[in-house]
Amino acid sequence: MSKLSLYNTRQHKVVPFIPLDSSHVRLYFCGPTVYDFLHIGNLRAMLTADILVRLLRVIYPKVTYVRNITDVDDKINARAERNHETIESLTQRTTADFHQDMETMNILPPDIEPRATQHIDAIQDLITKLIAHNHAYEAQGHVLFSVKSYPDYGSLSGRNPEDLIAGARVEVAPYKKDPGDFVLWKPSSPTEPGWDSPWGRGRPGWHIECSAMSHRYLGESFDIHGGGHDLLFPHHENETAQSMCCFPQGKFANIWVHNAMLLVNGEKMSKSLGNFFTIREILETTEAETLRLALLQAHYRSVLNFSKTSLKEAKQVLDRFYRAISIISDVDDATPDLPELFMEALCDDLNTPKALSVMHQLADQALKGDRMAALQLRKAGQQIGLLNHRSESWFQNVDNTQEIERLIAERLSAKKSKDFSKADAIRNQLAEQGIILEDNANGTTWRRA
Repeated sequence: MSKLSLYNTRQHKVVPFIPLDSSHVRLYFCGPTVYDFLHIGNLRAMLTADILVRLLRVIYPKVTYVRNITDVDDKINARAERNHETIESLTQRTTADFHQDMETMNILPPDIEPRATQHIDAIQDLITKLIAHNHAYEAQGHVLFSVKSYPDYGSLSGRNPEDLIAGARVEVAPYKKDPGDFVLWKPSSPTEPGWDSPWGRGRPGWHIECSAMSHRYLGESFDIHGGGHDLLFPHHENETAQSMCCFPQGKFANIWVHNAMLLVNGEKMSKSLGNFFTIREILETTEAETLRLALLQAHYRSVLNFSKTSLKEAKQVLDRFYRAISIISDVDDATPDLPELFMEALCDDLNTPKALSVMHQLADQALKGDRMAALQLRKAGQQIGLLNHRSESWFQNVDNTQEIERLIAERLSAKKSKDFSKADAIRNQLAEQGIILEDNANGTTWRRA
């Protein structure tokens, strides 16, 4: 089997993946802050993790995948106040929405999904440790991490602290010793969520939450940490600083994996531009597999330009793949190995465009009647979360099946009565809905356009 290589953000190059323990690979990806529906940019990060985890589970005997949920955050507080609902109600509802979206998109659940509010003790333990080792200090009810206490600060993102601070528009508060110092613990008002602590009633900062949860479930050193490139600074830089100062003998994350940003019609997503889309908004008119494939057609480290055209192209590719696997039965006993060239592509830093090109080659063979190629195509597709429908159901996957069948029967009756204008009108009506009719000796079949 091919050896896995990944681009390590810290080293700025693709490196061989050598697990700390080949019998047990451990990784942590940042999950959502639960206050609203996820948008398609969030989905790209979740999908990158999903492709990686699926691949690791093929190669290694045991994989522990941790993806957290941030359920205490100022954005959550603001949204709950705006909605006139409790924070608990908001986070429970939006967490359920998130889980539903992930299931719809065939994103496999993590092995462990810790929530920040369930790990306050662990968070406070790390803060106490940082204070004891002079990496943090108390100031006006806050506890702040001292950036200057960690000489390697900035090494992950490859820039000096001054540039990082200027670029991040860090809040300059009078109680900070240095403008770049960041919050580990902050005071809570009576209406804000809070917990008793040695520093007064308050709540944790965002960065310390992930350090505490990754340590709790993966230890001082683990194999891979990842997320969207937008998290590189300050979130992942700050995580690294905290964790390395708490556990200087550890590695924290051995390899960092970051996916590039997603553009919509060539521009950064923005509600003011009208190009901001949640997953659910896209799925109102698009199959989940189509959306998934549209994101996989670009390498995860390449900026992806998302558009209606990219969705249309993905739909056409899936139609071709489903036609190619239609020659095999849904319960075929044969279980071929994953195609070697397909695995080589995925092991080359998750090169999904190259993997898809291998699938196209298999489709070429399957469309000529090669049953083994069709089986391999389906196996490869399912490895990256695609081709999970029966071909017949894929081409008939619409909500109004009964209405379509009724119209087909009505058209047949019109043809028998030689009312061809009515029959043509029904065909055109269905065509406008994206339903293609195909007449043959056995009757009329239909499929999506």
